[in-house]
Amino acid sequence: MTPPPPSSPPTPNSPLPAGSPPPPRVVIADDQALVRTGFSMILTADGMDVVAQAADGDEAVDAVHRTHPDLVLMDIRMPGKDGLEATREILAADLPTPPRVVMLTTFDLDRYVYAALAAGASGFLLKDVTPEHLVAAVRLARTGDALLAPTITRRLIERFLSPTPDTPALHRDLTPLTPRERQILRALATGLSNAELATHFHLSEATVKTHVARILAKLNLRDRAQAVVVAYESGLITPGSTAAAP
Repeated sequence: MTPPPPSSPPTPNSPLPAGSPPPPRVVIADDQALVRTGFSMILTADGMDVVAQAADGDEAVDAVHRTHPDLVLMDIRMPGKDGLEATREILAADLPTPPRVVMLTTFDLDRYVYAALAAGASGFLLKDVTPEHLVAAVRLARTGDALLAPTITRRLIERFLSPTPDTPALHRDLTPLTPRERQILRALATGLSNAELATHFHLSEATVKTHVARILAKLNLRDRAQAVVVAYESGLITPGSTAAAP
């Protein structure tokens, strides 16, 4: 399903306060021109910089090397080199600052999403995402925050939990984590946001962010999406689990 352009484009953001990070630089890769155009209009109207568009995986890889974006919106199914192969190639490349890759997906097609997350993709967005959610997700994706629908990501991982032989293995050894970090990881994998984790464990959000950052660093993970995959692959959590009591 392709997203229609918004009936009235979002109003561009006011100038950023001094010291704020610049807007994300984005590459959009999708074989449907209407999707690329619609997403580009939405992001550009919000003040973001769409630095390139690509109609297939080869063009996406080339665009990343030319423009060095902060984030790539990557369709999974494209002619020639698909989004999964392109994602692996981009994240394996020796880039000074690798971009975040967010997969564009539909539930009907995407048995490859689990492999994409294991390969380093930071999450996914449904192609019929609303303009508001698209803008918010792109702005927060590079921080590793939970706005990329963690509960939907978890449901999709559960659906395709059996990885294929070529699925990259992540860090399944959780021994570097403290007992509290293991609790946080388990609850994170059930889809709780930072605010919900703080409430669940009776902690401040700043403390939760510190715990999450340490988990990612100790397990050499890019973001929360990979942390969810690791929680399942290590057996820390199983499909249908809920957050454990603090």
